[in-house]
Amino acid sequence: MHADDITQLDGCALSTAIHRREVSAREVLQASLARIEALNPKVNALVSLLPQDALLRQADERDAQLARGQSLGWMHGFPMAIKDLSAVDGVLTTMGSPLLRQQRPSHDSLMVARMKAAGGIVIGRSNVPEFGLGSHTYNTVFGTTLNPWNTARSAGGSSGGAAVSLTLRLQPVADGSDMMGSLRNPAAWNNVFGLRPSQGRVPYNPHLGDGYVALLGTEGPMGRTVRDVAQLLAVQAGYDARQPLSIAQDGSAFAQPLQPRARGLRIGWLGSLGSHLPFEPGILALCEAALKRFEALGAVVEPISLGYPCDEVWQTWLTWRRFLVAGTLGPLGADPQKHAQLKPEAQWEYDQGQGLSGPQVYAASANRTRFYRHMVGLFERHDLLVLPSAQVWPFPAEWTWPREIAGQRMDTYHRWMEVVIYATLAGLPAISVPAGFSDDGLPMGMQLIGPPLGDLAVLNAAAAYEEAIADWLARRPDLS
Repeated sequence: MHADDITQLDGCALSTAIHRREVSAREVLQASLARIEALNPKVNALVSLLPQDALLRQADERDAQLARGQSLGWMHGFPMAIKDLSAVDGVLTTMGSPLLRQQRPSHDSLMVARMKAAGGIVIGRSNVPEFGLGSHTYNTVFGTTLNPWNTARSAGGSSGGAAVSLTLRLQPVADGSDMMGSLRNPAAWNNVFGLRPSQGRVPYNPHLGDGYVALLGTEGPMGRTVRDVAQLLAVQAGYDARQPLSIAQDGSAFAQPLQPRARGLRIGWLGSLGSHLPFEPGILALCEAALKRFEALGAVVEPISLGYPCDEVWQTWLTWRRFLVAGTLGPLGADPQKHAQLKPEAQWEYDQGQGLSGPQVYAASANRTRFYRHMVGLFERHDLLVLPSAQVWPFPAEWTWPREIAGQRMDTYHRWMEVVIYATLAGLPAISVPAGFSDDGLPMGMQLIGPPLGDLAVLNAAAAYEEAIADWLARRPDLS
C-alpha cells in the first residue's frame, strides 16, 4: 500500500488493514512521519517529536506481536501525538508554558496509559495554548498552530494541534480535552468531529488534581469520522476506583457498531439564546442550513428558548473557572517570579481566584446544580439540543483573542467562547459536527448536546447526520 493511501485511511479502516496484515505497523509509522515532515512545518500542529529509530523499534514490536497472533487492541500500531497537557512517561510535557519547558513526568496519565495499552505508539505531542487557557493555540515554547484551511487564521484550541493533525492526516485519531470547548471549537474550525463526553466518562488522571470538585474539564476523543470517535472513546472510557466520581461503566458499548438514527429525533435549536449571544455574520444561518439536512433525514427541528437566565449561567461559570484554574496554578501563581512568567490571561485567572470566598464557591455550586436540573427538564421534550460550536469564524492567527463580536465588546479573554459553557456546566455529552463552510472556505461546526449519560445516543445521531454531509467531509485543505 502506498504511503499516501495509508495516511488517508480513517482509524477503523487502518485498524482493519493492520490486523489483516495488509500493511505493517512499520509502514504506517513511516508513512505518518513522512507526512508530518512534509506538512507539519507549515502549520506547527505537532511538537516534541520523538526519535525515529526508537519509534520504529516500537512499530517492529507491534508487527512481531501480530505475527504471534497477539493484538493489543483497536489502536495496535497507531501513531499517537498526545495533547501537551496530559502526562506521558519520560516525554516532554510542557503544557505550553516556559515554566515547564523541561518537565518530563515519570508516569502516564490514565488516558494515555489506556491508549498505550490498546496498542498506540506515542510519537510526540500536539500543540496547546499555555495551560490550555483560551481557544487559540499559541505559546512561547513552540509558537502558534495555524489553520490549514487558511494559514493566516487560528486553528482554535486548546486541542488545536490535535484538530489540525487530523485534518491533515498526520495521525489517524487524536486525543484532546475540553473545559471551555477545547474539543469542540477546534473540531469546528478544522472540519472534524470532537466529542466532549459526559463528565466522568473518561476519568482524569488520578495522579493529579482533586477528584471531587475539579469537574469542568474532561478528556475525550477526536476523529475524522463518528465511528472513529466512538472507537477511541471505547479505549479512553471506563471506571477507575482512584477517581471517586468516574462513571461505573466500561467503554465496551462504544466499540459496538453504531446505530445511526435521525428519523423521529426531536431537536431543540437554541440559536443565539434569545439574542443573548453575539455571532459573526453567517454562523447562525450556516447552522440552520445544516439542520435542514437533519430534517431531510426525518428529524424534527424546532427553535426553542433556553428558559434560564443566561447572565446567571455566565456568573456561575466565572466563579467555577476562577476557582479551579487558580487552584491548578497555585504554586506558580503564588511565586512572584513565576507569576510574572505566566501569560496575562493565566495571571488574571489566578488573581481573580484569590478573592473568592467559601460562600461564593458554594453558591456557584448550588447555581450549577439548579442549572443542571433545568437542562434535564429540556430533555423531557427533546432528544438533542443544538448550538453553534463557536461565535466567530477562525480569526487572524496574530491575535490573542477577539476583542468584540458584531460590535459587542468582550469583557473577558474567553467571553467570545460563551456558547460552549452550557454543556460543560451541566456535564452533558456534546459532539461538534461539521456545519459547512463560509464563502471564503472557513469551516464551522455545531454542537449536538445530549441528556445525562447520553453519549451513545449523541454518537448515533451524529453518525446519521454524517451520512448527509459527505460533500463537506470530502473537502481537503490546500497547503500548496
